Amino acid sequence: QVQLVESGGGLVQTGGSLRLSCAASGRTFSNYAMGWFRQAPGKEREFLAAIIRGGGHTLYADSVKGRFFISRDNTRNMGYLQMNSLKPEDTAVYYCAADQSLHNLLVITPDSWGQGTQVTVSS
Repeated sequence: QVQLVESGGGLVQTGGSLRLSCAASGRTFSNYAMGWFRQAPGKEREFLAAIIRGGGHTLYADSVKGRFFISRDNTRNMGYLQMNSLKPEDTAVYYCAADQSLHNLLVITPDSWGQGTQVTVSS
């Protein structure tokens, strides 16, 4: 498994932006597809975005398409989620995850999860 640590969460006003980072270690990051998820209180964990190993293809949930952008830098073992036009309903704990199978990310059963970072959007 690869170890993951998220950072960059915080409090932001409606319409604002945040960039989350995910630092990977322990295994060769470029061998893993990476994804971002979130979980709000009382709700199930939700898939947001995924990016393939080489970074050439991305997938997004409809709820964030056009507002959130996933990227990665394999030379730095880092993944990112740029979040724009934030809304109060985006408030949640955000997690990065990695798996050698993109499918496992899409069905929310990856091998590795980060510990999560809180994002709060005030109205």
